[in-house]
Amino acid sequence: MTTRRSAASRARAGAPASDPTPDRPALPGWLERYATYGLYGLGIGTGLCLAALFTNPVPDPSFPWATLPPSLRLPVRQPRIEHWPVTYTIGIWLWIAGFPALFLAGYRRWGSSDRRSAALWLAGLPSLAMLGWTTYCRFLWPKLQPPTWNAPSYTLVCWLYCSSYDPVWSNAAYAVAALGVGATLLAIRRDRLQSATALLGAFGVLAFPLGLPAGYAALRRAARRTG
Repeated sequence: MTTRRSAASRARAGAPASDPTPDRPALPGWLERYATYGLYGLGIGTGLCLAALFTNPVPDPSFPWATLPPSLRLPVRQPRIEHWPVTYTIGIWLWIAGFPALFLAGYRRWGSSDRRSAALWLAGLPSLAMLGWTTYCRFLWPKLQPPTWNAPSYTLVCWLYCSSYDPVWSNAAYAVAALGVGATLLAIRRDRLQSATALLGAFGVLAFPLGLPAGYAALRRAARRTG
């Protein structure tokens, strides 16, 4: 009982929820909670998106083939927020809010306290994900007209592109993703290099919310330097 109370107290104070070990890294309490609730959000978001299939003939006009026959749909029709039904819109934004939790949960489950593992899970994989999403949105995503403020986007700079279709913002997204890749490589190669910490922090801010794990990686490195 005493151990449980002390762990809860550390979590409330923002300290690591569990003691780090070489094989099992610890996250601060607030980030532990986000990693857990973010995964729940992804599941709930998926359910809300699927719910729109049972109320609207074409929940996402970008994918008109994703529909159910009338016999399987409910006799109600959801209103739309711009191009998408309400539950579909909420579900997509829950995905966006919860997507960074995948990397934190993966780091917590399969990572280690080694700096290379932290750089890979917290910055490298999010950077590659940003490259993938940016390429998809630029070249493969069937774009709806007109562009909308409600366009789902995994980073702020991606939202600037998806809400305008202006290629300059897509180019900026590629630049931010490349910054993340460069920061990851520096962090892997140099343990206490200050520029790597600064680049990780810059990527974390510019790629928010996807960059949240990288922002934590920068704070973690800075704390190690001062500690």
